Parts: sequence; C-alpha cells; structure tokens
Amino acid sequence: MALVLAFGVVLLVSVSLSGLAARTVLSTALMFLLAGALLGQGGFGLITVHRTDPLVSVLADLALFTVLFTDGQRANLPALKESWRLSGRALGVAMPLTMVGIALPAHFLAGLDWPTAFLLGAILSPTDPVFASAIVGRSDVPTRLRRLLNVESGLNDGLALPFVLVFLALAAHEQSHPWTIAAELAGGLALGIVVPVVVTLAWRLPSLTAEPRLQVLGPLAVAVLLYGTCHLTHANPYLAAFAAGSTLATINRTAAERFEPFGDLLSELTKFAALLVFGALITPSLLGRVPLGGWLMAVLAIALVRPVAMLLSLLRTRLSGRERATAAWFGPKGFASVVYGLLALQSGIPASGAVFDLVAVTIALSIVLHSSTDVPVARALRVEPPDNLPCGQPDAATAPASRSA
Repeated sequence: MALVLAFGVVLLVSVSLSGLAARTVLSTALMFLLAGALLGQGGFGLITVHRTDPLVSVLADLALFTVLFTDGQRANLPALKESWRLSGRALGVAMPLTMVGIALPAHFLAGLDWPTAFLLGAILSPTDPVFASAIVGRSDVPTRLRRLLNVESGLNDGLALPFVLVFLALAAHEQSHPWTIAAELAGGLALGIVVPVVVTLAWRLPSLTAEPRLQVLGPLAVAVLLYGTCHLTHANPYLAAFAAGSTLATINRTAAERFEPFGDLLSELTKFAALLVFGALITPSLLGRVPLGGWLMAVLAIALVRPVAMLLSLLRTRLSGRERATAAWFGPKGFASVVYGLLALQSGIPASGAVFDLVAVTIALSIVLHSSTDVPVARALRVEPPDNLPCGQPDAATAPASRSA
C-alpha cells in the first residue's frame, strides 16, 4: 500500500504541475522517475521494490502493450502507406545500424562478450515516443516527422524481439529456434488484425448495439481480449497491440476516435506507474556497479550511435535538415527496453545483472535528456500550418496529445 500511496501523491503533484511542464523542459515522466528513485531503497526507503519482483515485469509489460495499442490507432492504413518510405528506412537501415553500433562499445568499453554485447544492442535498439511527446503530439510540428517517429517506435518494439531471443540463446550457449520466433511474430500480427476485424463485423449486426456511454469501452475490451489471448498462445503481444490499434483505426474510425481520449489517459497511468517502479530500482548501488566504460557506452548509444544511424538512413529524403536532425536525436529508450532488459535478467545468462544495469542507466539517461529537450525542439520546428494542412485541422493520424510525458 505504500507504493499505491506514493503513486497517488506523485500523480497529484504531476497533474498539478502539468501546465508548467507544457511550457518548460520540466517533464512528468522525469518527475515519476525521480520520485521513484527518491522514495525507493536508494533514497528514503519508503517503498521497497526488487527487480525480480513480478510486479516490475507485469507493469512494464502492461505499459508497453497499452502504449502500443493507443499509438497504433494514430497510425491507420492510409497513414502507414503515406509514411512507409521514411519509416521503412528507419526500421530497415537505422535500427540494424543502431544494434551493431551499440554492440561495439558494449564489447570494447563495457567488457561484454560478443553474444551478450549484441543482446544489449538488440535490447536498446527500440525507440519510444513517450519521452518525445511534444514532438509526436503537436499539430504544429510537421506531420511527416511525427508519423516517422510514431510508426518507427510502434513497429521496432516487436521487430527487436526476435533478435533479443536469438542473442539470449547465444549468450546462454543454447540453440535458438527461429521457426518458433517467427511463429510468435506471425501469431501476434495475425491476432492483431483478425480480432479487431471480427469484433467490428460483429458490431455491425443490428442486434449488437452498445449504449452510447459504454461505446468507449469497446476498444478496451478488444485490447484486454487480445492481451490475454497473446499470453495464452505465446503470440507476440507487442506486435499484436500495434497491429490491433492500427486495424481498428482503419476499419472503425468512429470507435477509435471515441476511445482515443480514454485510451490516452489509460496509457498515461500505466506509463507513470511503470516509471515510478522503474525509478525505485535505480539505486546508488546499481549506479556504482556500472563501470566507467559502461557509462561511456550509454552516452555513445544516445548521443552518437542513434543519431548517426538515423541520419544515414534519411539521406536523399525530402525531409529538411532540421527534421532529419530531430528524427536522429529523438530515439529515446523506453518500455520495450525495460521489458527486454527484465527478460535478460530473468534468463539466467552469466552477465544478466550487468546487462540489466547497463539497460537501466541508458534508459534513465535517455529519459533525462530526451524528455527535457522535446519542448524546445518542438518550438523550433513549429510551422503554420503543418504540411499545408488547413489551419485548425489536427492531423488524424497523429492527433495532439498532452505534454504529460
């Protein structure tokens, strides 16, 4: 109950300061992370959370699933078609380059063996738009840039999972099973498309009509059904979540629009809870265990590897120089990396503790740097109107979100 009380207090304070956060570099995500660190065992010791507690992995899993489901609804099929060339470059070029670029300093600076170094690269290759909400959630920022970051972050979580599983097996000196991994990904994608389609077709029957005030719960029911089904069938829940959100927004735009405000709030709550718990895990002893080479690796991963990889992938595109620089900088590490880091921790590989420590410091550093720079960058990118859209008409694919993250 101490954790519940702490969450309530921090939530109240964060909501009260959210207006200030919208105008400054202050970030609600950063507030929850710092609150967790101060209230945890590394601070005042008011809440006790261990990284092996089931609560940690469950919260991170739920937060990532919820975020991907709601983000997917901003990337319907027309939006995906329009932004696929840029997103395809980010996923097909920048992501593998980032993976390799992180593995190199992880081996030479942090002292990890090659399989474990590539495992760390795979864990830290996904990006998260949560800590760049002022970029992806503002209608006065160029639409193509918002779509690029949103679609990239929505898809790279699921795409990174096969590499994480393969390198986990190699680090544990076990034989990987590529067909099993492919089946999990295909199952997640199939469920993410089939479940919303079947439910939407059923809603069109005259006998199935929802009361107006309960219609917002329809997409939530789809998400809960999908989450449980994926975990029971071992399908990839993250790919399923994004696919389901996108499918629902494509074939049932009305339901997606009605769910959007509620879904945004729900994803905010799960993100904040996960950040509070994750912050409680960042103790002075954890920070002290990371060698100097590990800290240098974390800085390079954020400030050099991702920017260079993204800039290379965006060569000869129609993006302006400022847009390319923004896309290169905003590759924050988030919930997917937390979940995959916990997966590595629970795998029992020889360097599992070191991998989690490196993941933790990289994510913490990313939250501090990215969530405190998105507002100034968004102001510098402001255009009126965005991408020749009529003034006052928000982009349907990336509707404005609050500066809560």
